[in-house]
Amino acid sequence: MPLDRLADVVRHSCGGRGELVAAAGERIVLPGEVFEVLRLVVLAMAAGQAVTIAPHHQTLTTQEAADLLGVSRPTVVRLLERGEIPFEQPGRHRRILLREVLAYQDRHRHQRRASLDRMVEISEEADLYEVTADPRRTR
Repeated sequence: MPLDRLADVVRHSCGGRGELVAAAGERIVLPGEVFEVLRLVVLAMAAGQAVTIAPHHQTLTTQEAADLLGVSRPTVVRLLERGEIPFEQPGRHRRILLREVLAYQDRHRHQRRASLDRMVEISEEADLYEVTADPRRTR
Protein backbone atom coordinates (compact mmCIF):
# COMPACT_ATOMS: atom_id res chain seq x y z
CA MET A 1 0.00 0.00 0.00
CA PRO A 2 1.50 3.38 -0.99
CA LEU A 3 2.27 5.80 1.86
CA ASP A 4 -0.36 8.33 0.74
CA ARG A 5 -3.08 5.67 0.82
CA LEU A 6 -1.93 4.45 4.22
CA ALA A 7 -1.97 8.04 5.50
CA ASP A 8 -5.57 8.43 4.29
CA VAL A 9 -6.58 5.26 6.13
CA VAL A 10 -4.92 6.18 9.45
CA ARG A 11 -6.00 9.84 9.22
CA HIS A 12 -9.61 8.72 9.64
CA SER A 13 -8.97 6.17 12.37
CA CYS A 14 -8.47 8.35 15.46
CA GLY A 15 -8.91 6.39 18.65
CA GLY A 16 -9.05 3.19 16.66
CA ARG A 17 -7.22 -0.04 17.11
CA GLY A 18 -4.75 -1.65 14.84
CA GLU A 19 -3.18 -4.97 14.12
CA LEU A 20 0.15 -6.08 12.76
CA VAL A 21 -0.02 -9.00 10.40
CA ALA A 22 3.15 -11.08 10.10
CA ALA A 23 4.21 -12.64 6.81
CA ALA A 24 2.91 -15.99 8.05
CA GLY A 25 -0.49 -14.42 8.73
CA GLU A 26 -0.16 -14.16 12.52
CA ARG A 27 -2.16 -11.18 13.82
CA ILE A 28 -0.99 -9.05 16.74
CA VAL A 29 -3.46 -6.55 18.21
CA LEU A 30 -1.67 -3.29 19.01
CA PRO A 31 -2.28 -1.42 22.25
CA GLY A 32 -3.96 1.94 21.62
CA GLU A 33 -0.81 3.89 22.57
CA VAL A 34 1.32 1.97 20.06
CA PHE A 35 -1.26 2.37 17.32
CA GLU A 36 -1.40 6.15 17.97
CA VAL A 37 2.40 6.46 17.71
CA LEU A 38 2.42 4.52 14.45
CA ARG A 39 -0.47 6.63 13.13
CA LEU A 40 1.45 9.85 13.87
CA VAL A 41 4.60 8.43 12.25
CA VAL A 42 2.71 7.58 9.06
CA LEU A 43 1.11 11.05 8.93
CA ALA A 44 4.46 12.78 9.48
CA MET A 45 6.16 10.68 6.80
CA ALA A 46 3.33 11.34 4.35
CA ALA A 47 3.83 15.07 5.00
CA GLY A 48 7.51 14.70 4.12
CA GLN A 49 8.74 15.14 7.68
CA ALA A 50 11.69 13.26 9.13
CA VAL A 51 10.82 10.92 11.97
CA THR A 52 13.07 9.64 14.75
CA ILE A 53 11.94 7.31 17.46
CA ALA A 54 14.18 6.94 20.50
CA PRO A 55 13.72 6.17 24.19
CA HIS A 56 13.81 9.26 26.44
CA HIS A 57 16.53 7.71 28.61
CA GLN A 58 18.90 7.54 25.62
CA THR A 59 22.05 9.60 26.04
CA LEU A 60 23.29 12.01 23.40
CA THR A 61 26.64 13.56 22.62
CA THR A 62 26.87 17.33 22.48
CA GLN A 63 26.91 17.11 18.68
CA GLU A 64 23.77 14.95 18.61
CA ALA A 65 22.03 17.39 20.96
CA ALA A 66 23.13 20.29 18.74
CA ASP A 67 21.76 18.55 15.65
CA LEU A 68 18.44 17.91 17.42
CA LEU A 69 18.15 21.53 18.56
CA GLY A 70 19.36 22.97 15.26
CA VAL A 71 22.24 24.86 16.88
CA SER A 72 26.02 24.55 16.93
CA ARG A 73 27.88 22.24 19.28
CA PRO A 74 29.55 25.21 21.05
CA THR A 75 26.07 26.64 21.70
CA VAL A 76 25.03 23.37 23.36
CA VAL A 77 28.21 23.41 25.46
CA ARG A 78 27.35 26.95 26.62
CA LEU A 79 23.81 25.82 27.52
CA LEU A 80 25.26 22.95 29.53
CA GLU A 81 27.79 25.17 31.30
CA ARG A 82 25.04 27.68 32.21
CA GLY A 83 22.97 24.85 33.68
CA GLU A 84 20.12 25.18 31.20
CA ILE A 85 20.39 21.50 30.26
CA PRO A 86 21.50 18.93 32.87
CA PHE A 87 24.26 16.54 31.80
CA GLU A 88 26.73 13.99 33.11
CA GLN A 89 30.43 13.86 32.42
CA PRO A 90 31.67 10.42 33.45
CA GLY A 91 35.01 10.98 31.71
CA ARG A 92 36.12 13.55 29.18
CA HIS A 93 32.87 13.63 27.23
CA ARG A 94 29.57 15.16 28.27
CA ARG A 95 26.48 12.96 28.01
CA ILE A 96 22.98 14.43 27.87
CA LEU A 97 19.72 12.55 28.30
CA LEU A 98 17.39 12.91 25.33
CA ARG A 99 14.53 13.78 27.69
CA GLU A 100 16.58 16.73 29.06
CA VAL A 101 17.20 18.06 25.55
CA LEU A 102 13.51 17.71 24.71
CA ALA A 103 12.53 19.44 27.98
CA TYR A 104 14.89 22.34 27.16
CA GLN A 105 13.47 22.53 23.63
CA ASP A 106 9.94 22.69 25.03
CA ARG A 107 10.85 25.38 27.60
CA HIS A 108 12.63 27.40 24.93
CA ARG A 109 9.64 27.11 22.59
CA HIS A 110 7.28 28.35 25.31
CA GLN A 111 9.60 31.25 26.21
CA ARG A 112 9.87 32.24 22.54
CA ARG A 113 6.07 32.09 22.12
CA ALA A 114 5.55 34.20 25.27
CA SER A 115 8.06 36.78 24.01
CA LEU A 116 6.38 36.99 20.62
CA ASP A 117 2.96 37.31 22.26
CA ARG A 118 4.29 40.15 24.42
CA MET A 119 5.74 41.90 21.33
CA VAL A 120 2.35 41.69 19.60
CA GLU A 121 0.65 43.03 22.73
CA ILE A 122 3.05 46.00 22.87
CA SER A 123 2.55 46.68 19.16
CA GLU A 124 -1.21 46.59 19.53
CA GLU A 125 -1.10 48.93 22.53
CA ALA A 126 0.98 51.39 20.51
CA ASP A 127 -1.35 51.06 17.48
CA LEU A 128 1.60 49.96 15.35
CA TYR A 129 -0.58 47.52 13.45
CA GLU A 130 -2.71 50.41 12.25
CA VAL A 131 0.38 52.35 11.15
CA THR A 132 1.81 49.52 9.09
CA ALA A 133 -1.52 48.25 7.75
CA ASP A 134 -1.83 51.22 5.38
CA PRO A 135 1.13 51.12 2.94
CA ARG A 136 0.57 54.80 2.07
CA ARG A 137 1.28 55.87 5.65
CA THR A 138 4.91 56.35 6.59
CA ARG A 139 6.46 57.17 9.89
